[in-house]
Amino acid sequence: MDRSQLILLGLPIFLFCSDLFNLFTPPPPKPPSHRPNQPPHIPNQQRPPAFIPETLDFPSQKQSGLGAVGYGNTVEINFCVSCSFKGTAVTMKKMLETAFPGLDVILANYPPPAPKRLLAKVVPVAQMGVIGMIVAGDRIFPMIGIAHPPAWFNSLRANRFGSMASTWLIGNFLQSYLQSSSAFEVLCNGELVFSKLKEGRFPGEIELRDLISKTLTKPSIVSGSY
Repeated sequence: MDRSQLILLGLPIFLFCSDLFNLFTPPPPKPPSHRPNQPPHIPNQQRPPAFIPETLDFPSQKQSGLGAVGYGNTVEINFCVSCSFKGTAVTMKKMLETAFPGLDVILANYPPPAPKRLLAKVVPVAQMGVIGMIVAGDRIFPMIGIAHPPAWFNSLRANRFGSMASTWLIGNFLQSYLQSSSAFEVLCNGELVFSKLKEGRFPGEIELRDLISKTLTKPSIVSGSY
């Protein structure tokens, strides 16, 4: 056997013997565990008293006191849900809850007037009626006693798919317009403090915080004689 064969034969035997040696060798004893952050034991001596840092009361660390007036009070934010005003309402809600801890902020939908709500319910019915007339008008008109369909039906029927798509888009636009109120009304304890319908704009965060603060800190008028 040459040298390379001896090395190839002896290397596995050496590894096998080393594994057997490690298998039957007892593990070394574990060192005693020391707890971190534990002070060393001082025999027969009195430990020094723990040092308690004193907190300095700077004027900048004092609270403004505005948050104490939030408890027991309610702010209502009535906004137009279909106008995508929810993001602004949620931002104002978080700002008021942070500025006045304990303040109950309620978000609600501000519905449009009753006539607009009724028309918004009629639009889908008319929308589906026009689409049904375009699809099956040639059979509907004879059933209601009209032998010759009107000219507008023939023009709509000439471009059937374009007429149905236009009817669908116009109906959705009208329904969205009739369901919107464009409102963002803020009430504090039932008192109106800001109205987008009157101002024509959204309130700023600092502006709304100041309005709520003035309303909450307003002295109550007590009627009666002493």
